[in-house]
Amino acid sequence: MISIEDAQRNILEYITPLETEKVSVFQGLNRITPEDHVAPWDIPAADNSAMDGFAFSHAALSGESLRVTGFLPAGEVGSVPVPAGGAIRIMTGAPIPPGCDTVVPLEDVEEDGESIRFISKIKTGSHVRKRGEDIQRGNIVIPAGALLRPQEIGMLSAMGTTALAVYRRARVAILATGDELLEPGSTPAPGKIINSNSYSLAAQVLDAGGDPVLLGIAPDALDATCDKIKGGLNADMLVITGGVSVGDRDFVKEAIEKLGGSVTFWKVNVKPGKPLAFAMLQGKPVFALAGNPVGAMVAFELFVRPSILKSMGHRRLFRPMVKALLQEPAVNKGERPHLVRGMVSLRDDHYHVSTTGNQSSGRLSSMIQGNGLIRLAPNAVHTVGEEVEVLLLDRRFEMKEAMQ
Repeated sequence: MISIEDAQRNILEYITPLETEKVSVFQGLNRITPEDHVAPWDIPAADNSAMDGFAFSHAALSGESLRVTGFLPAGEVGSVPVPAGGAIRIMTGAPIPPGCDTVVPLEDVEEDGESIRFISKIKTGSHVRKRGEDIQRGNIVIPAGALLRPQEIGMLSAMGTTALAVYRRARVAILATGDELLEPGSTPAPGKIINSNSYSLAAQVLDAGGDPVLLGIAPDALDATCDKIKGGLNADMLVITGGVSVGDRDFVKEAIEKLGGSVTFWKVNVKPGKPLAFAMLQGKPVFALAGNPVGAMVAFELFVRPSILKSMGHRRLFRPMVKALLQEPAVNKGERPHLVRGMVSLRDDHYHVSTTGNQSSGRLSSMIQGNGLIRLAPNAVHTVGEEVEVLLLDRRFEMKEAMQ
């Protein structure tokens, strides 16, 4: 068996970025750009008003009142200089006209016919957005490798971008194995169970930004398993669940090797998820995960998700790990690191965590109740209040509920 960290390093050495594709700027959301994006012009393109108010020359101010000489709405340009001692009514976003350097907001003046009087002190340059104060022409605004969030999409649009290159989404084929499996919609007969793994794994692929391809169920037979695996090689990578252990009907490892694949390892020093084979087959990464629902999901988080992200150009590959205070005793009597499903909360600027009860690797409800994985070292004994490492699977607990 190899360690979690060695397995991750080993796998990621084989993962290379996929090709890029051209998409509309809106479709670039949550994708990675392979190229620098350079500002084609200054933003703002000219000094402009940050407020609805009156523009004037502060140096020419001789008293507390000014004569209003005109009106400049947004979208128009004032070419006639504003005379000394005068002001022009101006709207937010309108370019500052010649002869002006300051704007006084509407709420800071009293209007009297064609004159205005200040009711508060105004500093030189107040409420003026300077040309290029956001971005300047020629600057790299969004570098290659950046994740395109809503704010990057907005900036690209402001720079006139309508389409751009991004790394394409990884297509991940998912295969379940086992004579005991039935697809959802069936009624389980004695000895049969519903294939939930394919759908939880497909959801994890979607959550990582990839496109899942469901291959169905392979029966417990070598040739049938080979045929199903070959059908998944049109995707960018293949995830198989079940059939990877050492039972009489576990054919996945044998099938991979029969098809010419090279298995680099097939056991990881972790609980749950110990049965894990990683192979390269016809240039495609193949992950063979445990058949137990929790083992499959945990192994996906540790090994498949980072691989999908790297293939799509991401540089941040791993979920955050935090220190949390235990709310109950926790013991690992085994010789392997145990990833215990936990419920994490944030109180008084500290993370707190409790377990989700029975940790059977077949108990999918333990994942539903949790939002993190508590990492317990081999033969570890922890008491209430001790700090433990927790891998955060989601951070929604940090969001606030609706106000009542």
